[in-house]
Amino acid sequence: MNFLVLVSGFIASVLAIVWLPIVNTKWWSTLKSPLVADLVVKNGTIYTSDSSLPFAEAMAIRHGKILRVGSYSSLQDFISDGTKELNLKGKVVVPGFLDSHVHFMYGGLQMARVVLRGVNSKDEFVRKVNEAARDKKEGLWILGGGWNNELWGGELPAASWIDDVTPNNPVWLSRTDGHMGLANSLALKMAGITNYTEDPVGGSVMKNCNGEPTGLLIDSAMQLLVPLIPKDSLEERRDALIRASKVALKKGVTTVVDFGRYLPDASVEPPWEDFSDVYQWADTRGEMLIRVCLFFPLETWSRLHPYMDEPLNYGLQVTEQDILSNMTMAADRSGLQVAIHAIGDRANDLILDLYDSVASSNGVKDRRFRIEHAQHLAPGGAARFGKQNIIASVQPEHMLDDADVAEKKLGVERAQRESYLFQSLLTSNALLAFGSDWPVANINPLGGIRAAMKRIPHGWKDAWIPSERITVTDALNACTISAAHACFLDEYLGSLSPGKLADFVILSSVSWDDFATEASASVEATYVSGVQAYP
Repeated sequence: MNFLVLVSGFIASVLAIVWLPIVNTKWWSTLKSPLVADLVVKNGTIYTSDSSLPFAEAMAIRHGKILRVGSYSSLQDFISDGTKELNLKGKVVVPGFLDSHVHFMYGGLQMARVVLRGVNSKDEFVRKVNEAARDKKEGLWILGGGWNNELWGGELPAASWIDDVTPNNPVWLSRTDGHMGLANSLALKMAGITNYTEDPVGGSVMKNCNGEPTGLLIDSAMQLLVPLIPKDSLEERRDALIRASKVALKKGVTTVVDFGRYLPDASVEPPWEDFSDVYQWADTRGEMLIRVCLFFPLETWSRLHPYMDEPLNYGLQVTEQDILSNMTMAADRSGLQVAIHAIGDRANDLILDLYDSVASSNGVKDRRFRIEHAQHLAPGGAARFGKQNIIASVQPEHMLDDADVAEKKLGVERAQRESYLFQSLLTSNALLAFGSDWPVANINPLGGIRAAMKRIPHGWKDAWIPSERITVTDALNACTISAAHACFLDEYLGSLSPGKLADFVILSSVSWDDFATEASASVEATYVSGVQAYP
């Protein structure tokens, strides 16, 4: 198998391709001897994500690449004694999914810790921590996360919830968004956090009415405690990669974009340690299970120079607007792709203005500017994405969790006017690229497709902003060909087209019409380069 490792940035990124063979789509026509397929997939409904031939019955594969798609009779020239034939028995097949936004290693590590995603009561929260404490040797850290206080009514957790069940172990449990965490009293004591601890710049030590720390640390305040936590061992990180890869494959994901184990004000070393100790180690040993794109923080920009001749994908992280503008201008002028995170309407307008200024200054070209998240857009914002050819890299399943919160914080009218405007973006000829932000949300492209099609939040009966629902094909394209286009990989990945890598997924559905209506299928098998990788 050929695997892709890209290197890019965290807030603003620039892109180049490495370790991926360039394939001529007519590569077989120059050979004198007839080609024999290793595998022929037949008797199914194959959605190709290729507008020139959206559907096919069969597909021929050789050496990990697609020879031809079409009718079974059209593939006879490629079938010989050595060809394996896979009868789909009417099942639906789609291209391997690309998840455009994950924290891959972090998600893999979290799987071996206290998993609090989905917990909807204080009692369940405490029970899970208590279970973890029973198996821990005294003094060892109890780590975990994924909690969302909105699921149990909004009350924030406190150290007092868990102190009785963790008297001899320090605890750190991060919120689902990574911007807040809960420590128990023992951990606070170890970190020297008391009534007199002042809030650091860019963060907060939450305190009760008596001025006592509650155990919650927000943003940069987390760095008062997190450095005390022992580093994950090399074995733990390598195990995390395998664990995360298997989860991705189980969900039909064959390529991920990894934003790394990095947050602002934290150490910049973990992404580099993962690159050298885990990703490069696995790649040189032939143990990469899926394709991975890596993002590095701005502060380590100079370290990317030794890799320029390969070349690797690389990027920039910035926080101040003038620096962001200068770096974006320079990166674009050098012919590099830029992606910037923006969630709120003001932030999106700021980045749209920035991109417009850069494009005006540097001239017309195929730059494929991206905005990550693009959750809330001011009136006219969606149209600007299309007019400026900006890619909206969005996470549909966030919508299911955010609907109630958005209407509370923004007001019903504003939230319904601005939030997750998928259909408006498509109508404006903008391109959507879907991701999960795992482990903030589950890595689950079929769930994202359903969310974008149905828009029914948890606990709701009706769709939220039903006019923004999109079709199954638009949703599929957003996590296949459009996601590949969003990072200049559409020549190699994203559709089941001749010459491309044979990454595909077999779904449980035996009816395209049923799948197109409900998108309720599950993944039965995942293939990477024509080889079954799951189950």
